[in-house]
Order: sequence, then C-alpha cells, then structure tokens
Amino acid sequence: MQTRNKFFEDMSQLMTNAMGVAQGAREEAESAFNSMIERWLADRDFVTREEFDAVRTMAQKAREENEALKARIEALEGAAKG
Repeated sequence: MQTRNKFFEDMSQLMTNAMGVAQGAREEAESAFNSMIERWLADRDFVTREEFDAVRTMAQKAREENEALKARIEALEGAAKG
C-alpha cells in the first residue's frame, strides 16, 4: 500500500508541476500576443482611447469658443449698424 501512495503522490506532484508550467506558458503567450497587437496598432497609427478623448475635448472647446466669437462679432456688427 505504501508504494501505491507514493505513486499517487508522485503523479499528483507531476500534475501540479505540469499545471504550473502550463499556467506560465499561457501567461507568456498572452503577454506576447498583447505586445504583438500593440505593435500592430502602433504601426497603423491608431490612437488610444485617452488620445481620442483628449482631442474630442479640445474640439468641443474650440466649437464653444467659435460660437462665442461668432456671437461677439454679430453683436459688434449690430452695434456698428445701429
């Protein structure tokens, strides 16, 4: 019986080690895949979400400033005519 328990303990340890190796390989593959995707996106000049949001905010401010300037010009033109 003692030999059988040793066998199962050894098999259990082997499986545990195999699972650890598989987990490490999976994490390494995910990291490599993510790096590859990031390089692919960078090569195509895609922007990040943060960059997109920053430009959208700048465009919104520019629109608001343009509307304010347009209203000011119209007010000045109205005062000049009247």
